[in-house]
Amino acid sequence: MSFDVPDDRRYLESHEWALETDGVVRVGISDFAQDELGDVVFVELPDEGDDLAAEGEFGVVESIKAVSDLYAPVGGEVVAINEDLFDAPELVNEDPFGDGWMLEIEPDDPDELEELLTADEYEEQIA
Repeated sequence: MSFDVPDDRRYLESHEWALETDGVVRVGISDFAQDELGDVVFVELPDEGDDLAAEGEFGVVESIKAVSDLYAPVGGEVVAINEDLFDAPELVNEDPFGDGWMLEIEPDDPDELEELLTADEYEEQIA
């Protein structure tokens, strides 16, 4: 099976993605992760203003198959959360790299992104 792995973002081994735009890092889970989880029924996210540690837990995604912790790709302050997921968690399945994004972080150290997996490295991991 082939999964979408956009090359404009970086990835954690735990299947979160990070996309930096204008100094803010948008975070979600990969196509592979949403497929492994199955139908997502609930998403728990932090509050705006919360401080996150790089690779620290920031929330939970619950599906009909499993409950999985979510990990921050970079440390920093949460500046936005995708409130649409509270009423429509299925967006994570339908569009994991678009409407299914989870939160945005203003990173403490933007260089942390360089430490994450590239698209090619992530593809090797899930192959």
